Amino acid sequence: MNTPRFSRTLLALVAIASGSAFAQSPSNAAADDFIDRNINQQQRIEQGLQSGQLTTREAARLEKQEGKIENMEARAMRDGSVSQNEARKIDHAQDQVSRNIYQEKHDAQRGNPNSASSQRMQQDVQRNINQQQRIEQGLNSGQLTQREAGRLEHREAQANRMQGRAGADGHVGSHEQQRIQHAQNRQSNNIWRQKHDGQQQGWGQTNHHRSPQSSGRQQFARR
Repeated sequence: MNTPRFSRTLLALVAIASGSAFAQSPSNAAADDFIDRNINQQQRIEQGLQSGQLTTREAARLEKQEGKIENMEARAMRDGSVSQNEARKIDHAQDQVSRNIYQEKHDAQRGNPNSASSQRMQQDVQRNINQQQRIEQGLNSGQLTQREAGRLEHREAQANRMQGRAGADGHVGSHEQQRIQHAQNRQSNNIWRQKHDGQQQGWGQTNHHRSPQSSGRQQFARR
């Protein structure tokens, strides 16, 4: 039976009210939910490039939109606590980008996944996925505080904007990719330092369970 989609923030509130031993705080659940959505969206962009459903220009537009969301996440997490209002706004923005990904992948435009530009964009998007996964792992393990994750998301947004600008004309040159890779290398080092600086996030219980509605999201989520 299909059930309506609920945000993990609301699910966490229910779990806390029922005294669940495995509940995260609502703020922690929301932050983890943001990163999980980022990974999902980036994976869909990568798949679109690999299949030819997305052109380099389309992927660049989507990366620019992803950067805006990551800036929203950074602002929400910078004080160490995500409000329900902030979570709703970010969830709404992510839903809109999810629809945009679906529409771009199912329009009449076709990309060449073997072109140099598409290959470069694919490599950069794969790096985005890897960085987001490391941030998510840091949040889940407690190695990253929400403030630290927020700062890292701000830098992720900068890299995504660079990718958006590089592919805006449908072509990603080798020098453009070098600049993007340099920024991503700095971000990789930042993630490592933040995860090993001794600051710990108080999660209570890190072995949480995701609902199908939270990770699958809406009808476009895996297409």
